[in-house]
Amino acid sequence: MQLGMVGLGRMGGNMTERLRRAGHDVKTFDPGVESTAATLAELVQQLDAPRAVWLMVPAGGITESTFRDLLGLLEQGDTIVDGGNSMFRDSLRRHAEALAQGISFVDAGVSGGVWGLDNGYCLMVGGDPDPVGRLEPVFLDLAPENGYLHTGPSGSGHFTKMVHNGIEYGLMQAFAEGFEILKESQWELDLGAIAEVWRYGSVVRSWLLDLLALAFEQEGNDLAGIRGFVEDSGEGRWTVFEAIEESVPAPVITAALYARFASRQEESFAAQVNAALRNQFGGHAVKRD
Repeated sequence: MQLGMVGLGRMGGNMTERLRRAGHDVKTFDPGVESTAATLAELVQQLDAPRAVWLMVPAGGITESTFRDLLGLLEQGDTIVDGGNSMFRDSLRRHAEALAQGISFVDAGVSGGVWGLDNGYCLMVGGDPDPVGRLEPVFLDLAPENGYLHTGPSGSGHFTKMVHNGIEYGLMQAFAEGFEILKESQWELDLGAIAEVWRYGSVVRSWLLDLLALAFEQEGNDLAGIRGFVEDSGEGRWTVFEAIEESVPAPVITAALYARFASRQEESFAAQVNAALRNQFGGHAVKRD
């Protein structure tokens, strides 16, 4: 099947390679790397109608501007697939705007990271049945066996991926806290060995644990070469916002998000306020610079 891929970063580049290995004809555009098209317009010209263009660019302004450019270049019957981590409400809006011009819009949540080239990508796809069905050969070849799902109407793919990433925050934070407790214990525990043995038969065995064992192997038990500065892509925040909107208690995901915020503080002003208050009401000693 023929497809246009916009964005050849860590995900888009590997997805393109996986599709080509499966025999698909993938035309590409990325202004930052060598690609088959010099411009977005040239990419569209390289594709046969009905065209399908897959966006693998950062969520936000770049996705929005590329989407708008494509609306001016594509024709009725063509399809835009957004495989980035876009907010599902933006995907609902884009679906409506594209449909008004006779263009289909599909939102595809993609999970798999840098390992997806060989292992495949878990795909959560939202959109109308016709364009999703037409593109199913692409989805099936990108995904491992049983790793693709048409989640439902427009927006549902990115909504599902948003919640997936919120859960991911909680799982990562649980591992982080547990291994810090192990590290600070009275024993000189081999954290890498513990991560490794938990991979076999343990109820917490998982791909994240596999990756943690690999990290200890590569970086050492103290992870000395890695700063404890943890960014967030936005989807954890959106998950918390939606939990509030739906009146769903989500304390673990919320706490995991706040832990990421705390990781970026060189010095917490809240901690300074706490120390000052203890000093004032109880005369407790404070540490000063």
